[in-house]
Amino acid sequence: MVQSVELLPDAATEAEVRRRWSLLGAAGLPHSGLHTGASNRPHITLAVAPELPANREDDIVRAIIGLPLRLRLGGLLLFPRGRGGVVMALAVTVSAELLTLQDAVRRAVGDDRLGHQAPGEWTPHVTLARRLDPGQVAVALGISGLAADIDGTGVAVRRWDGDAKQDRVISCDVPS
Repeated sequence: MVQSVELLPDAATEAEVRRRWSLLGAAGLPHSGLHTGASNRPHITLAVAPELPANREDDIVRAIIGLPLRLRLGGLLLFPRGRGGVVMALAVTVSAELLTLQDAVRRAVGDDRLGHQAPGEWTPHVTLARRLDPGQVAVALGISGLAADIDGTGVAVRRWDGDAKQDRVISCDVPS
């Protein structure tokens, strides 16, 4: 399974992303809000690895000293997934601070085997929907306000343990 370290937005930004999920739902489209588990929340994946030893968490804590971090989300990204359809996401504007944070977390995790994390390969985003077919993408692109900018703050980092299906906030300031 996958282990990941993810940047969590402030409550207002999270609520606005969830509203975008609802816009997709109102149009009859699949969206990330359909997964109703407590661990499902808007996030920006900073690093992933097949495993993440517990002794790496101190390094991750040191890597995230710069939080909180200003964020701007806006514009849509499409990631093709072959027969699995398309992932639609909100782009996250790249800043020097965000790149520094991601690189520090990536180094702390210490495992790039799963790819898309090294400098020049990482595309920061917040997922809106998965497995969209071309017709559904066309409908989504017509939804007013779906791609509008969101100004927010990255306030905490969590670790997602895909084996145990558990998440844990590593840094505070995030309401549960």
